[in-house]
Amino acid sequence: MGYFTGRTAVITGAASGFGLEASRIAAREGMNVVMADVMAEPLEKAAADVAASGAAVLPVQVDVSRADRLQALADATLQRFGVPHFVFNNAGISVGGLIWEHTQKDWEWTIGVNLMGVAHGVRIFTPLMLEAAKKDAGYRGHIVNTASMAGLVNMPNQGAYNVTKHAVVSLSETLYQDLALVTDQVHAHVLCPYFVPTGIAHSERARPGEMSDDGPMTVSQRVAKALGEKAVASGKVSAAEVAQFVFDAMQANRFYIFSHPNERALAPVAARNEDILQMRNPSNPFAHRPELGEQLRVALNAG
Repeated sequence: MGYFTGRTAVITGAASGFGLEASRIAAREGMNVVMADVMAEPLEKAAADVAASGAAVLPVQVDVSRADRLQALADATLQRFGVPHFVFNNAGISVGGLIWEHTQKDWEWTIGVNLMGVAHGVRIFTPLMLEAAKKDAGYRGHIVNTASMAGLVNMPNQGAYNVTKHAVVSLSETLYQDLALVTDQVHAHVLCPYFVPTGIAHSERARPGEMSDDGPMTVSQRVAKALGEKAVASGKVSAAEVAQFVFDAMQANRFYIFSHPNERALAPVAARNEDILQMRNPSNPFAHRPELGEQLRVALNAG
């Protein structure tokens, strides 16, 4: 039997992108799969697709920003399959624009989903996994939190997204250190993808009515949306490949998971770290892709 066979996965944001592809891999590996997403119809279709492979699948509609809904997800998981072995806090959304042009609703929605969704998942599932580990020496658990390369470097015109993804990296690194103090059976990981074709560029479709803004989009917000859609669509690494990287990292007990572990993608991260060490002003994050920085500058000033 394989490492994951007979175990249980809980995956948020499971109706598309990394979540759907991770659900498919989990099913192929012989896992029970709990698929959670805020969008009911896409979730129903995705769950049917994964279940067609013969896996035991439990779809649960969840708004991860709400603690009570994450608790309901945990309760449903325990009732159907018991304590999970893989929790993928993956649901996420994106808003863009100059940081002072984010509305209060933009901040509340982005923090609620990207940060509090992960925090709720960690707070609710980690104690269950630690208790399972105490009872069973053979238990192995993995918590994977989806951040972004935007959690390691601050690209302009996407402030709220950067803030939440930096927070997820910090949360995940702290979780790793805290777990190391109390167990060697439950492990933490953070996923930091670069541009990968997923549905995140169309996050507005999942925005609840109470988080909507009535005002028109600003120039910077329109630019962020257009450039974001173009950048995501141009990605050469697929969501399926990234999902496989997640499973590989769990088996290798590797904390950092990158979609593009190459010098070009990581160069802005290295420059930021050097800025801090040298106490110098922040470097141009587009230094290795100057054409992108110029494209953004021209677009922002054209309006």
